[in-house]
Amino acid sequence: MDRVSAGAPGFEVEHRDAGGAARAGRLATSHGALLTPAFLPVGTYGSVRGLTPQDLIEVGTQGLLTNTYHLHLRPGEQRVADLGGLHRFMGWDGPILTDSGGYQVYSLDRFAKRDEDGVSFRSPVDGSLARLTPESCIAIQAALGADLIVTLDEFEPIGTATDSSEAHEVRNQMERTLRWAERCRDAHARPDQLLFGIVQGGGFGDLRAESAERTAALGFDAFAIGGLGVGESELLRCDLVERVVAVLPEPAPRYLMGIGFPQDLIDAVARGVDLFDCVIPTRHGRHGSVFTREGPLNLRNARFRDDPGPLDASCACPVCARFSRAYLRHLLDAGELLAPRLLSWHNLAHYLSLLREARTAILENRFEEWRSAWPKPTRAGEAQEHSSG
Repeated sequence: MDRVSAGAPGFEVEHRDAGGAARAGRLATSHGALLTPAFLPVGTYGSVRGLTPQDLIEVGTQGLLTNTYHLHLRPGEQRVADLGGLHRFMGWDGPILTDSGGYQVYSLDRFAKRDEDGVSFRSPVDGSLARLTPESCIAIQAALGADLIVTLDEFEPIGTATDSSEAHEVRNQMERTLRWAERCRDAHARPDQLLFGIVQGGGFGDLRAESAERTAALGFDAFAIGGLGVGESELLRCDLVERVVAVLPEPAPRYLMGIGFPQDLIDAVARGVDLFDCVIPTRHGRHGSVFTREGPLNLRNARFRDDPGPLDASCACPVCARFSRAYLRHLLDAGELLAPRLLSWHNLAHYLSLLREARTAILENRFEEWRSAWPKPTRAGEAQEHSSG
């Protein structure tokens, strides 16, 4: 895949689908542009597990996500900076987004203590005491040298707790996120890094809309929607995304953090979201679950033992072009390291192809027609997972 030429950091909406809110855009960075809607594979520690940069390019990857929290702990942002920055360190010359570490504050809460100034935590690597504040969050991302960076935020999972008894605590977290966002904005000093403000508000549509309006008023050029994909229903998530997008500035890019399954991406694109990341395609691949046009397959199922066909006959990825379901199942049974590599490779190809098709359909004013033709497989037994796992 050829790199889209770089430009001054910024976003342009190229076309809006005539039938709805879906849009195609161009998000320029110093290391090339992302043609949106776009999906960023997750390389938490600076690597998408089992896949080389060339593998990622071969299936059409435009950009990657890495994690501020984990890279701060190991190997440390100063070491990365001394070695030429994150792009050189990883051997990846395309756009990179670093998330702030806010999700780890939630997911690794047993190690963390939150206060108004920031978060203190014990490193899960060596047990040493560490501190993350809005200012240090921005400084770490500046040293790493990512193209797209995000503010530090605070949230708790939604689950089914959307009644008024939870609203007070959710508001407190939203207010702190806004105060931290303002501090992050003030600490941000690199014009080559586009800073995303994060919208929170739990499962409450009115708080989400308020958070979006007040985050936009702080003057960010890009916006992330956080705190989703951790227990809420699909119906509630779609409603919350719609409420937020209705308030955010139209010219700014919208990034839905940590979502999700293929249908989740399609539903969000339909509501005007531009950017996604998630561990699902690679994590599921490592465990033998693959995505196809006909729906997900569990390759460990005995029915694939003698199946000579590709994972997906309509897929043009190198895995489907070369290997049979029977062979890939054999690799899983034998515990061969090649199995998770190949299945992750295919799953990423599936996701990236999905959003390329969505973009083409938007540009041709047929997105809703394309969306209605996309199969909606059952997700029984599949738990939603966040990007930073």
